[in-house]
Amino acid sequence: MADRTPIKPTPTKAECREALSRQVDSFLASGGEVKSIPSGVSGNDANVNLFTRSASFEPRKERTPVTDVIKVLEERKSSKTKQLKSRRAGPKKKLITDDFGEPVRWVWVDDE
Repeated sequence: MADRTPIKPTPTKAECREALSRQVDSFLASGGEVKSIPSGVSGNDANVNLFTRSASFEPRKERTPVTDVIKVLEERKSSKTKQLKSRRAGPKKKLITDDFGEPVRWVWVDDE
């Protein structure tokens, strides 16, 4: 059975304003003071827009040509496949079927 704990209701805007007002009153009552900050001053020390950096991109970098490397890899790959084929010389297994295509038996056939 699921636990039926009640969910706390979300505070309304009026409740948030009231709680903030109580916190400010408590701060002022304990000897704190509110400093007047002139309009246009930001908490950002450099006083630059932080969001402009997220939209800027680095300049396009030059690509490194790799066509020579790809050719070498392709040649190496093709030489390996030729070597593997040459090792498989010898008898091979062949399936013998009847007139209806049903398998009858396997036989070994010399490859010439």
